[in-house]
Amino acid sequence: MILGIGVDVVSIPRIARLLEKYGERFSGRLFTSQEWSESGGRSSFLAGRFAVKEAFLKALGTGLSGGIGWRDVETLSRSSGAPEVRASGVAGRLLADRGEVRIWTSISHERESAVAVVVLEGGERCVS
Repeated sequence: MILGIGVDVVSIPRIARLLEKYGERFSGRLFTSQEWSESGGRSSFLAGRFAVKEAFLKALGTGLSGGIGWRDVETLSRSSGAPEVRASGVAGRLLADRGEVRIWTSISHERESAVAVVVLEGGERCVS
């Protein structure tokens, strides 16, 4: 059963400008150390990861509210290269309240944009 779905599009040049202007203050607020390490500082990679964060919060149905932080949602690469989303903190607790949930995600990049889709799949404990 689908518990939630979210999609988001992020401007890669916008992320590049924010990285250039604010550097570590920006990246440290939004990305975990592992996300930053995997990115190699590439704005296209980080734009995709940011799109996943936004899409996940839409799928969860909360947005960035109730104490959820950007770093509560982390996307790392599996050995196959496929993205894997992990939720911790407040976002992790809200997800756990829904029972066993599988997180499906896909990220795509184009010259100026990164897009991500997140689907939350779970059992009968769907919260309307």
